Amino acid sequence: MTATSLTDTQGIIAIAAIAIAAVALLGCVSLALSVRRLRAAQRVVLGEGERDVVTHAAAMQGGFEDLREYVGEVAERLEQRLAGVEIGLRDAISHRALVRYDAYNELSGRQSVSIALLDGTHSGVVLTCIHHRDQARVYLKQVHGGSGELELSPEEAEAVQLALSPVGSGVSSGEPFA
Repeated sequence: MTATSLTDTQGIIAIAAIAIAAVALLGCVSLALSVRRLRAAQRVVLGEGERDVVTHAAAMQGGFEDLREYVGEVAERLEQRLAGVEIGLRDAISHRALVRYDAYNELSGRQSVSIALLDGTHSGVVLTCIHHRDQARVYLKQVHGGSGELELSPEEAEAVQLALSPVGSGVSSGEPFA
């Protein structure tokens, strides 16, 4: 090849073809490196093996559906347990009140007490302890739906009313409930 053959039309076309081929070769090398990095990244996500991205996505979708089903079953079991607990709590003492008073007007320091202990259905007992100098008497009356099975004394009725008041359980005359 001579210098004149490179400057004529055929030489210029040959040089242009070599340049295009070199650019294409560099593009192929660049794409091969990109594919290699992509496959390495996929191996990190997918793990070793012959799975492709679509198979991996389908497996993940199945896993999420299984997880959703499991969570739904657990939530249903928890609902059932919670319903059982709520039923059991209705029978627990949830309303209480204490009323102190002087039953015999002896100025004995309000030693007599009436205590109302009621559940969520407003049923339970009223315990009254009447203290006198020489003796103490204890009375117990059942309460159903907020009403006494036997007639309640004014102090017992006050204890039931305090226990069922919206403010919650209370103590008459500022005494702490122990």
